[in-house]
Amino acid sequence: MTEKTTHFGFKDVAEDQKAGMVHGVFTSVASKYDIMNDVMSMGIHRVWKDAMMDWLAPRPGQRLLDVAGGTGDVSFRFLDRAPGASATVLDMTESMLIEGRKRAEAGQMSDHLDWVVGDAMALPFEANQFDVYTISFGIRNVTRVQDALDEAFRVLKPGGRLMVLEFSQLPNEGLQKLYDLYSFNVIPRMGQAIAGDRDSYQYLVESIRKFPNQETFAHMIRSAGFGQVKYRNLSMGIAALHSGWKL
Repeated sequence: MTEKTTHFGFKDVAEDQKAGMVHGVFTSVASKYDIMNDVMSMGIHRVWKDAMMDWLAPRPGQRLLDVAGGTGDVSFRFLDRAPGASATVLDMTESMLIEGRKRAEAGQMSDHLDWVVGDAMALPFEANQFDVYTISFGIRNVTRVQDALDEAFRVLKPGGRLMVLEFSQLPNEGLQKLYDLYSFNVIPRMGQAIAGDRDSYQYLVESIRKFPNQETFAHMIRSAGFGQVKYRNLSMGIAALHSGWKL
């Protein structure tokens, strides 16, 4: 029987090795992750996350599961907009969660926040538990993306909503080439300068290029059972928001 493979950036690796390799990347960059996000995107990731919240329109009392939630950025925004809501930040990398818990917002919101180490492909929750499932810049690192989407559908309550924020593809070939030049030449160097880790940021750039385009990913969301699947491009398609409902 042939061993199943997947991609780790531009490399082909055994499927059962990818999670450990991704874990290594995020363990390595955890302490500098928030700073690097600001530098790499020139702060625009904050605008994208705010746009995500605008479309999501959190409501009081909702229960959020923020998968690959890392240092809590999205959960903090959600709780800020939804009095009485609760958020569970789930991440496979404990050191990312530890960094998140050090943030001032984590202390202020501790009564409404849980931090859980877990796998997007096998969530440690019963079915029909959450009103909202978010994943930001995390789904491209999952070994089997379709499994993660299936799990999102399972844990959402009927009427629950999925929202994915992820790097995507620019619709214009010339712009895409310019963006690739920036990504491949500048970001790994920034990673070396700021986080002392060129290889992890080389992987992160490559993983963006390997992720499906907007239409293909929308089809995958529909395949998991979601309805009313739509997407919006951000910054001309550098990132995209995908939304779907468990109807």
